[in-house]
Amino acid sequence: MTIFALVFFPVLLAFAWAKESAWNGQTPSGTDTPGPFRPYYVPPGAKSYDSSSPLIHFTGSWVDSFNNMYVATTLRWTDEKGAAARMTFVGTGIEWFGGLDRSHGIAAVFIDGKKVQEIDTWSNVSRKQQRIFWTFNLPYGKHTIKVRNLGKGRVDSPVIDIDAFVVTEGHTILPQTLDLSNAAPQPGEIQSFASQTQWTLQQKGVTGVSAMQLTVISDTHVLIIDKVEHNPLSIGGHPAWAALFNLRTHAVRPLKVESNSFCAGGTFLSNGTLINVGGNPVVGGYTSAADFGDLDGLQAVRIFEPCPSASAAHCNIYENHSRIRMASPRWYNTVIRISDGSAMIVGGSKKGGWMNNETVNNPTIEYWPPKSIHNSMGLPIHLPFLVRTLNANLFPIVFTLPDDRIFMAANQDAIIYDWRTNQERPLPRIPNECRVTYPMAAAGLLLPLSPEDGYTAEILLCGGSTIDDKKPGYEISSQDSASSQCSRLVLTDEGIAAGWVVEQMPEARHMPDAVLLPTGEVLIVNGAGTGISGYGNVINQVGQSNADHPVLTPVLYDPTAPAGQRFSSEGMRSSAIPRMYHSVATLTPNGDIMVAGSNPNLDRSEVKYGTEYRVEWLGPPYMNKNRPLVHKPPKALLYGQNLTLSVKFPSSTAKARNIKVALMDLGFVTHAVHANSRLVYLSSSLVSDGHSLQITGPPRPAVYPPGPGWIYVIVDNVPSVGFQVMVGNGDGPPVDHTAWDNLLKMTAVDQYEASKKMKGKKMGKYVDNIE
Repeated sequence: MTIFALVFFPVLLAFAWAKESAWNGQTPSGTDTPGPFRPYYVPPGAKSYDSSSPLIHFTGSWVDSFNNMYVATTLRWTDEKGAAARMTFVGTGIEWFGGLDRSHGIAAVFIDGKKVQEIDTWSNVSRKQQRIFWTFNLPYGKHTIKVRNLGKGRVDSPVIDIDAFVVTEGHTILPQTLDLSNAAPQPGEIQSFASQTQWTLQQKGVTGVSAMQLTVISDTHVLIIDKVEHNPLSIGGHPAWAALFNLRTHAVRPLKVESNSFCAGGTFLSNGTLINVGGNPVVGGYTSAADFGDLDGLQAVRIFEPCPSASAAHCNIYENHSRIRMASPRWYNTVIRISDGSAMIVGGSKKGGWMNNETVNNPTIEYWPPKSIHNSMGLPIHLPFLVRTLNANLFPIVFTLPDDRIFMAANQDAIIYDWRTNQERPLPRIPNECRVTYPMAAAGLLLPLSPEDGYTAEILLCGGSTIDDKKPGYEISSQDSASSQCSRLVLTDEGIAAGWVVEQMPEARHMPDAVLLPTGEVLIVNGAGTGISGYGNVINQVGQSNADHPVLTPVLYDPTAPAGQRFSSEGMRSSAIPRMYHSVATLTPNGDIMVAGSNPNLDRSEVKYGTEYRVEWLGPPYMNKNRPLVHKPPKALLYGQNLTLSVKFPSSTAKARNIKVALMDLGFVTHAVHANSRLVYLSSSLVSDGHSLQITGPPRPAVYPPGPGWIYVIVDNVPSVGFQVMVGNGDGPPVDHTAWDNLLKMTAVDQYEASKKMKGKKMGKYVDNIE
């Protein structure tokens, strides 16, 4: 498997399919047969130069070929060692497209006279219009690319070819790579002694696929999932829409996904398996880049098995819609892990769109694996809350509570749902007409749980919008203000009676990401100051974005500080990269924060608020301090189990008085929703030897649902590197075979697609009215 460099990425080769497949291709108008989905694409803000362009200069012997499968029907190839093609351009990026087959060999790529990559263009399968090389991170200005045949490879007289170069034109103020870790204080800024409050901000690595969805799967990798679009990373001859990103090397490995995962949700199960559910359908007749794929994603349950390998070489996504699927179509659903280790799948829309409405609303929950609970026999269970909260109720904010009930917020409302009795308890309305779910997305968190107060649950909601969700798009502007409101509610009888407590962020934001830190603080990052989520729906769009005025400075929220003193951006650096719709952020095992994504576009774009692949890293001040070190950490933690950790404490804190142990779920992050994000402080005590720490597992599954977690030892507000544990016995969730068989019997495979082809025909007793 090819390992990708930090900035310069060759196309991945040598996938030995018997022939080039139309799998996941674009469906042309008037046919149900997908055509090939090739990597060649010219996004807005870019320009293509095919091989006949006079701006491309060839040296050595080259041969012209003509075929409808080439860009502009032309291609130029050479088998002469040392022959080269050179092009000078003005912009910030360049892509080289060409062919792959068994006659091809190795080429060297030079940028501005420096060799940046040797690329083997040999492939067991003949493919056209492949992205061979790309870079998007050049400083704006004049650059030269040169491609030279090295005359070596797996065959004699190997060929290389030029089909086209695509230039990202960019502009003079395009944000460039940042490394602000050692930047001097700004004018008027006072840097505290030994950088006590100084955060770092660095830009390192690129994701290769747009980071719409993200979750940490191990101490070495995160899983990134996007919608189907023309990402620069390729697999099997077509653009990839999922990848594994190496946290240590920043290498990227594409993953094969069979269905369109656009706006899916996800969770880990009790045995560590990740499920990614829902997505977008295939659109017949007229199609768009967001609708590629000959497998409907709306009912998909994609399986990603535990993958602790440092190389992640054999980690893959599995789909089998005939046996593994949801009962109903869902787009923009939220998925959480509950106390029995299974997944609760909440809400969504029956097909892709924008604002939800009663025609496409899916006001139900279902479980995976399926359950027979409440006589459902594996089929969806109606939830009136998701009817009352139309229209802005997609990606509801949902958390498992330590009393085994479920908190839900959508639009302006919230409830506590008892999943065992199927009862809703209404909560006070969110104040000031602030809407908190898509497309007025706010950040929602369950604040840290602690044994000191009996694991009392408290919810935090920050940002969103007061835009009326009954307004049509032509009455909503990208310049309408977001909300700066943060609201907290303690989920006890007394707290509910007291109602929401409101405070204001320093800046208004919608689409923010709220990241729990091991210290108990909350980092709020990303988002926009005006507009609404989505693209192509409102007036005064910026590019295709429904939002404007990106908020570039993170803010730290301390929930334990006195009111009026909880927000601070002291020591924070402002990013130069807008992160708005389809952005993500997560705590990493190392303790820093990975920030990625932003793509308010139908397909990859290079205009303002275009598709963002660069990754940034926010380093809290504790990253530069001496940190606790846990020796030979355990791999499992049972409920109520006492374990002893061997900890090397920093010499500066040898007499520390404040030691905490945080058990964390880092969440599944998408669309400002951090599903399952959780911090539980464990009971702990320092043993008399001064370096052994006794900890006790959570008292019951509702406090921390069974499944993977991360433990950080915090000494005087400085956490260790996190280590992964399996909480509980590691068994899979209960499987109700009767419910599962009934789901398969009573529902259609890829129901949305079937409904278009089988109108008036019987497809099973349970079929949603999705048209």
